[in-house]
Amino acid sequence: MNSHCPSEPTGWQQVLRSGWLSHELSGPFQLRHGASGRARRLLFSQLFQPRNLQAGGEAGWDGRPGEPTCRSQKLMLQAGLIHPASPGCYCYLPPTVRAMEKLIKVMDEEMQAVGGQKLNVPSLSSAELWRASGRWEQMGPELFRLVDRHGKGYCLGPTHEEAVTELVAAQSNLSYKQLPLRLYQVTRKFRDEPKPRFGLLRSREFYMKDMYTFDASKEAAQHTYDLVCDAYCSLFDRLGLPFVKVQAATGSIGGTVSHEFQLPADIGEDRLVLCPDGHFAANVETLNKEQTSCPTCGEKLTQTRGIEVGHTFYLGTKYSSVSNAVFCSPQNKLQLAEMGCYGLGVTRILAASIEVLSTDDSIRWPSLITPYQLCFIPPKRGSEEEEEGAMLLERLYEDLAEVLPHLTGDSVLDDRTQLTIGKRLKDANKLGYPYVVIAGKRVCEDPPVFEVWNQNTSEVLFLTKEGVIELLSKVQVL
Repeated sequence: MNSHCPSEPTGWQQVLRSGWLSHELSGPFQLRHGASGRARRLLFSQLFQPRNLQAGGEAGWDGRPGEPTCRSQKLMLQAGLIHPASPGCYCYLPPTVRAMEKLIKVMDEEMQAVGGQKLNVPSLSSAELWRASGRWEQMGPELFRLVDRHGKGYCLGPTHEEAVTELVAAQSNLSYKQLPLRLYQVTRKFRDEPKPRFGLLRSREFYMKDMYTFDASKEAAQHTYDLVCDAYCSLFDRLGLPFVKVQAATGSIGGTVSHEFQLPADIGEDRLVLCPDGHFAANVETLNKEQTSCPTCGEKLTQTRGIEVGHTFYLGTKYSSVSNAVFCSPQNKLQLAEMGCYGLGVTRILAASIEVLSTDDSIRWPSLITPYQLCFIPPKRGSEEEEEGAMLLERLYEDLAEVLPHLTGDSVLDDRTQLTIGKRLKDANKLGYPYVVIAGKRVCEDPPVFEVWNQNTSEVLFLTKEGVIELLSKVQVL
């Protein structure tokens, strides 16, 4: 055992003594920078994440007695990821915003890989546009409607086919050479749900990625449709989510071809039928009651439930004909653009991921979008290893900041040293940090050994500083 502890507290130990526990964070470690020049020690006690991790049963739930709830809703409320503002509306707290921004980055990569260009259209949509498409009446009470001081009608857009088609139609000199045109946005959407429930899975205000495509022919539009569907598959594969692509009804959006991307889950609101050999999958609303076997291989279809996280539509000229969204063909003739639209529920994917990956009391994120990748746990105050453990953990952090600077912004230090390591480890497990590095009793050995928990694989490793750095070098951070 190496028993040479420093006579004067340094590093994190100095901060432990000078203010962490009293939340007086004016010490040297609140804003110290690492090798990147931007690294900041993020302290657990300073996170705006009002937790209720000791809640049992339905404590902390924001619904009315007797209403159904689900795993993701309870976990997100208990972990301080969301806070109810009004029925079906939530405040997204900082860790959730971090996860959402990472998810949007993955979406941007996939959409731009298929030629997507990002824009932003107003949330307020003119009633005139919706009346022209017929959806003002068709959508019924699901539309949030309002009238301005001049008596002009609007809705808060649940989707933006009309608005984007009108934008493209306004380009009077659009040429076939500019097609395909693939425009997308990530914005808040609104739907007046009659019974909002299950937290972010069925809310009245939510974030969605919606893409609208314009092609010169049916064949080109079908090619675009296939490309975007493949991009969706790539996205869910990258997230490590067990999705299934199913035939679906076109509903109020319209069009002639539609597919949903579903995460199988017991609380899913959609009923799905699947071929056991993977030849066929559909939402039951598209089938007749007599169809019980796969149309390809004849095997009996199995039933499951799913959470819809994405939806694609081939629209044809349903909207372009209304707004006169035309382009000039090679023959110098005006021709209606063939359209498609493609949605991904951003906040729904966050909640659905927690729903399908987590246990009943511990959150698990897709590793690519977890709010923070790494949690450091220093020794308990007053323990034998307190001083040396804090110093060695500080040294590990400094080396990580130099070798793996991308991890410094994805790391949290649990500075609640009045609590045992076991209690803080239990909280870290509930909150879903993929990696937890602990300065425990073996940190005073020669060489020092850190305890590392890989929460996603349930592995516990005992590693030297070099071993920790090698392990964390494999972590991907967006």
